[in-house]
Amino acid sequence: MATEPAEKRFSHKKLERNITLLGFFSLVAVAIGGIVEIAPLFWIDNTIEKVDGMRPYTPLELAGRNIYMREGCYTCHSQMIRPFRDEVERYGHYSLAAESMYDHPFQWGSKRTGPDLARVGGRYSDEWHKAHLIDPRSVVPESIMPGYAFLADRDLAAGDMARDLTALYRVGVPYSKQDIAKANEDIRAQADPEAGAGDLVKRYPKAQVRDFDGDPARVTEMDALIAYLQMLGTLVDVEKAAPQEQAHVPAVASGASR
Repeated sequence: MATEPAEKRFSHKKLERNITLLGFFSLVAVAIGGIVEIAPLFWIDNTIEKVDGMRPYTPLELAGRNIYMREGCYTCHSQMIRPFRDEVERYGHYSLAAESMYDHPFQWGSKRTGPDLARVGGRYSDEWHKAHLIDPRSVVPESIMPGYAFLADRDLAAGDMARDLTALYRVGVPYSKQDIAKANEDIRAQADPEAGAGDLVKRYPKAQVRDFDGDPARVTEMDALIAYLQMLGTLVDVEKAAPQEQAHVPAVASGASR
């Protein structure tokens, strides 16, 4: 007479029918996966490979970035070019992680009602940006972007930018004591060539010093926003940066299967 096989002490059948066991082992699996993903980060100094050219924002650029966030520009514009052919052909070289290393918070975005702005710097003139911000349809007839003409009428009231730089310094942005002490002076120095840039360009390489909005008598919110836009994507030489990133990737073994 055939005998029924003895039931195993532990089986998937028993696990799947017991909600307590299933929940416990699911938690264990998730915990192990989390440890494997997160634990290595405690043994490395930085998760971003540094590339030549990156620097913190100048106070004027930072003020412009604050305006960019205040007006919600990130809801329609991304700053993250993905490594896909259609994006690279339209916007330029794909974005590097290091280009966002001083962003708090980052501006990658999640929607493109308007174009990506990661490499908009230097693509258009200051006059074009001003006209576009005042009346977008005057330069892009199909645009649905609202106008921001009021930016040209508002004097930049950035407050004490030393406080902004200090806050960023505390989260790891490498501003020097001199940068923080001269934060408010640097705003005028960058927007007014007649004021004398002093050592601004030395402390902030590739900083663009000029009157951005066409009104040298004032420093406006338009100055700050255009200064920020004109800087985007201009700091890193992406052709040189790509080999710097790849240098940290292990070479493929010569005997790898084809």
